[in-house]
Amino acid sequence: MQSKNKAAPTKAEKAHIEWIKDLPCGVCGTHGPSEAHELRQGEWFTSIPLCADCHRGSFNGIHGQQRIWKVLKLDEMAVLNLTVQQLLGR
Repeated sequence: MQSKNKAAPTKAEKAHIEWIKDLPCGVCGTHGPSEAHELRQGEWFTSIPLCADCHRGSFNGIHGQQRIWKVLKLDEMAVLNLTVQQLLGR
């Protein structure tokens, strides 16, 4: 769903988003399709792949209590680093 507070993604951004969604979850490794989480709203090239639980889950999700993130000692930048490594390995 497109937020009213940001511009729609460009063609290049849409292609990048699809690459991100094809990757496994950057936190728990669940196979895709994943959801693309933007580190900063509207900046699609710094998106990371997250499963629904690691993204929106009230217990594990980045928008929730972030329990699995804390257990695995991960933050958004660490997952972005892993994501870039995976994308460059294609």
